[in-house]
Amino acid sequence: MSTGLLGFESVQERQGGVREYVSASRLSCWLKCPLTWKIRYLDGVKTPTTPSLFIGKAVHAGLEGFYRHRQLGITLVPDDVAERMLQSWPRLVDEEEMTFESTDAEQTLRQQTIDLVRSYLAHAPDNERPLAVEVAVEAPLVDPVTGEDLGMPLIGIIDLVLDYEEGPIIADFKTSGRSSEPMEVTHEIQLTSYAYVFRHVQRWREAGLEIRSLIKTKAPKIEFHSYPARTDVHFRRLFSVVREYLDALDSGRFNFRPGFACGMCDFAHTHCRRWTG
Repeated sequence: MSTGLLGFESVQERQGGVREYVSASRLSCWLKCPLTWKIRYLDGVKTPTTPSLFIGKAVHAGLEGFYRHRQLGITLVPDDVAERMLQSWPRLVDEEEMTFESTDAEQTLRQQTIDLVRSYLAHAPDNERPLAVEVAVEAPLVDPVTGEDLGMPLIGIIDLVLDYEEGPIIADFKTSGRSSEPMEVTHEIQLTSYAYVFRHVQRWREAGLEIRSLIKTKAPKIEFHSYPARTDVHFRRLFSVVREYLDALDSGRFNFRPGFACGMCDFAHTHCRRWTG
């Protein structure tokens, strides 16, 4: 099983096979509710792209363009980034099969997205050097304690890797409706997964990890939250979750897990209501 960089097409082609790979998003979904995971990944039920999710994708696309140019030594000014976002907006709408309540609603969402990216660019350090931008990375899942190869790769799509004097920083962009200090444990699976695949590809240790939050308040806010490099404890915890996840695949047991997340679940009032165990 190879370790290396993948194209997005390769990842998309394997989306249908639940035993093709493990990812942080699949693990996180399963941890929240195995039944939701089953409906989404095993049954293949798709849900419409929400305005909130669409903003996140549009923001990522805008920042990807900015940092890809910076990789080439070109720093786009905010007006250039905004213009590129406007030009690519129709294509993104088509790709996501996004529908809007009205023309005004689309215009408001578009402006909000551009304002978020402009605000981010005003806060981003001027001297950052990207090592990688929106890259899909694959590594074999080899238990760090036992050395056992679990027979399935871990795939991560990393937003940004930055070259700092103390070492590379892995950064992830998130859009949010409110300002808050994200609890590290809430993002532990994602951050540890990214560090795991990064170390296997680059053969060196990250200096730290960041979550860069773009807050969708009336006046956009930008928050940078830093976390230390992953330790052996983090990786042991990750693999304990992976093993339970693989056990669930083998047993075919995907029980519902009622809780706070139900209020934000696309299936709470449909498929979940019909589930009988």
